[in-house]
Amino acid sequence: MVTYAYRCPQDGAFDLRAPMGQAPQSAACPTCEDEAPRVFLAPRLGSGRADLVRAIDRTKASADRPEVVSRLPASRRRGTPVTSNPLHRKLPRP
Repeated sequence: MVTYAYRCPQDGAFDLRAPMGQAPQSAACPTCEDEAPRVFLAPRLGSGRADLVRAIDRTKASADRPEVVSRLPASRRRGTPVTSNPLHRKLPRP
């Protein structure tokens, strides 16, 4: 289901949900029941998931205001485990 926008001459804008491609060119206003023509608006892209919206905003901001890096990021490698087993000393080293 897609949300389509209509504008009544007396009562203003209202939305109507219909299957994609099956919205009528005019719909009855829910307040005065007068015919209201369908209007075309910019897509409502800002109503997505919060984490995706933040990622998109961060990407757009980095295009003209890149983040300044002052140090290397922390290493995520785990250190080599230390063993106290004397038999491990006989194993070949890499």
